[in-house]
Amino acid sequence: MRLLHTSDWHLGQTLHDFDRIYEHQCFLDWLLDTLETEQIDALLIAGDIFDNSNPSAESQKQLYRFLTAAKHRVPDLDIVMIAGNHDSSGRLEAPAPLFAAFDATVVGCARQQGEIELDRLVTPLKNRDGEIAAWCLAVPFLRPGDVLRVETGGDPYLEGVKLLYRQALEFALNRRESGQAIIALGHCHMNGGATSADSERRIIIGGAEALPVDMFDPVIAYAALGHLHRAQKVGGQERVRYCGSPLPMSFTEIHYPHQVVRIDLDGESVAQITKIRIPRAVELLRVPAQPAPLDEVLDALNALDLPDAPRDAQPYLEVQVLLNGPEPGLRARVDSVLDGKPVRRAKIKPTYGGNANSRPDNSPQSLDDLGRLQPDDIFRKLHWRKYGEEPATDLMNAFRELLLESGGESAP
Repeated sequence: MRLLHTSDWHLGQTLHDFDRIYEHQCFLDWLLDTLETEQIDALLIAGDIFDNSNPSAESQKQLYRFLTAAKHRVPDLDIVMIAGNHDSSGRLEAPAPLFAAFDATVVGCARQQGEIELDRLVTPLKNRDGEIAAWCLAVPFLRPGDVLRVETGGDPYLEGVKLLYRQALEFALNRRESGQAIIALGHCHMNGGATSADSERRIIIGGAEALPVDMFDPVIAYAALGHLHRAQKVGGQERVRYCGSPLPMSFTEIHYPHQVVRIDLDGESVAQITKIRIPRAVELLRVPAQPAPLDEVLDALNALDLPDAPRDAQPYLEVQVLLNGPEPGLRARVDSVLDGKPVRRAKIKPTYGGNANSRPDNSPQSLDDLGRLQPDDIFRKLHWRKYGEEPATDLMNAFRELLLESGGESAP
């Protein structure tokens, strides 16, 4: 049996106010071709299908058009998708009866009417002969209320997550027959995972920012993960992987190798894992490569020689400039030099004081910096300002759980 692992589509995302419908459509068209040419039996989508919990009509249409086309081009394809922390679990699950007609299983949340229903979290995967070849533990992003609270002296949330995976695994093992593999899906931050600073929100619940790789029992042949945008294996294990996002979500991801992962199964085991690179439809440029004085930056921008391209296919540009103080006319001077060039100026990133990496007071320098502040950062700063000390661990844990339960996100 042959599987394809993808995640973190973030349909509907904008990059500094530029919509990315064209790029996402290029990816989805490429993915359809790949499903067909690679003869994929099952597509695994590990969360963050949408960029936010209230996706636009256009981004929802992109998903539905993709499912329709996939069913037409690969009629026997099984699809399993789980909700990520960016997705609305209810909204994602709402069309589930229609998805079933496309052999697509969607799991938005672990609980239904307050109860954990393991049969919703375990789904069979069929090969091209229509036979069950694997069982998939489709575990979506888990908030504190989604798991049983386990008091064992460790972190209750972490222990609850491990218990849920254990229960789902036992449920699958009781149903599988000899020769059928066990596959796990998850949307979480694993311990040791490399993060993207500008585009991934931290997932911190209780004291657990990252989950241990040993929560995936050795009997699990492959764990297909979502959340971290950098493609990587976890804990040195080939079978536990983030495939990464298909598009760079920010300029910090400019050099990420965007890919999907093909998994070939041989009975209960993985026979081969193959990384398939995703072509980049739109380039991201940084000019200059390192912050430089304004006159040097303007000269570099003036020297830009780019091929003509339709507006949607023009590169995004981040301008890095080194300043000694306020420069009121900065944007106008940059835009004047870029006028008529086939490029979209997405961001001007000023650095002050002659050192690109120094910020002695750790204070934000720009609106972008303010936008990257996490709720727990703000809570901690306000507590320090009022009481002159760091908030207690129990207080921070309570704040994070309250934030997530109320629908806020301290975390992609």
